[in-house]
Amino acid sequence: QVQLVESGGGLVQPGGSLRLSCVASGTILSTQIMGWHRQVPGKQRELVADITSGGSTNYADSVKGRFTISRDNAKNTVYLQMNNLKPEDTAVYYCNLPTLSRTYWGQGTQVTVSS
Repeated sequence: QVQLVESGGGLVQPGGSLRLSCVASGTILSTQIMGWHRQVPGKQRELVADITSGGSTNYADSVKGRFTISRDNAKNTVYLQMNNLKPEDTAVYYCNLPTLSRTYWGQGTQVTVSS
């Protein structure tokens, strides 16, 4: 089975930056898409960004130009560089890996943007 472990969350001032990491363990195909979602209590989990093994990226409009997703296929790791953070970015961020049978999720890492 696949396990995803996120790290890098924390408390940051508006305008600050954080870098999230997600390490996938188990049998992972380098061709699989990996991505990030976030969720605020009481709201739907929403896509932040995802990336293919070839490096094609997709971003939510709300983070475009501020966040950058990248991956290291050899390490089965995906990153999310978050710059110019805003209070509305506050959420639990989840790594995800969709497969034909199911979508795997990490445990989540809290990002809080506040002064």
